[in-house]
Amino acid sequence: MTREAHAFWLRTPGEGEIRPVTLSTPGPDEVRVRTRYTGVSRGTETLVFGGRVPADQYDVMRAPFQEGDFPAPVKYGYLNVGEVEEGPARLRGRTVFCLYPHQTGYVVPAHAVVPVPEGVPPARAVLAGTVETAVNALWDAPPLIGDRITVVGAGMVGCGVAALLARFPGVHVELVDTDPGRAAVAGALGVDFAAPDDAASGRDLVVHASATGAGLQRSLELLRPEGTVVELSWYGDRPVELSLGGAFHSGRLTVRGSQVGTIAPARRATRTFGDRLALALDLLDDPVFDALITGASRFTDLPDVLPRLTSGELPALCHLITYDGE
Repeated sequence: MTREAHAFWLRTPGEGEIRPVTLSTPGPDEVRVRTRYTGVSRGTETLVFGGRVPADQYDVMRAPFQEGDFPAPVKYGYLNVGEVEEGPARLRGRTVFCLYPHQTGYVVPAHAVVPVPEGVPPARAVLAGTVETAVNALWDAPPLIGDRITVVGAGMVGCGVAALLARFPGVHVELVDTDPGRAAVAGALGVDFAAPDDAASGRDLVVHASATGAGLQRSLELLRPEGTVVELSWYGDRPVELSLGGAFHSGRLTVRGSQVGTIAPARRATRTFGDRLALALDLLDDPVFDALITGASRFTDLPDVLPRLTSGELPALCHLITYDGE
């Protein structure tokens, strides 16, 4: 038995299309999922859409169920929520999250899907990958009670980090961005907001997620002596210039890279990728995260939507993609 589905492919950098897909019958340890929602990770996916993945990162940046190769043609994406229509009894009928691209339906190993908790709306669950990235970052440089912490870059990942930090007791969180409109998002998350020039200094920890050299430079300037910047930005093929002649050496400052492709060393011996993703889904049982979903489009409109997201014509944190019946 086969079934028809449709998938979004990047045909060539800057141009996408919808292609038909034939799904096979799932085996005994597989599931067939009908997609309900996907999310566009605006930072990473727009770099992929623009063909800006560096050649030496082609293998590192492969998504778990990617087809094709960078720069194109390629089927890419990793924020997918759907309903299991065929598979083991424990999963049939369940809403699940999977690191799968934008496609109306798919067949994957049963272990590749994680059930969405009952209290988490399916549309919000597309943020699981973003919250998982934030969890990993806070394992890389765990905040301490009473810390003064700044998040530079109020994009999808930065806001996810700020939302988690707001839960830590005694921690003062400031979200920094060049767009004054992000103040409303900061307010919804329960954290302070500042423009870069007005940001508080003397911070114990700064999480950088603006994907700009200026943002990283400002992050270093905001640290107290011996403070740490956790670098979450991915720049693709863009070079980044940084001035390290000021307090970088005398202040013994640290820039620490964090990337969700591996589990942070502090938890690597005790947590699996599945554990981390399940934790992210549990944390999404909080309506505050709805502030990160700032627009929606239908799946059939993706070839027109992704160019607009890439150019900035369509501003967004997480842009939700809806499928038939949603």
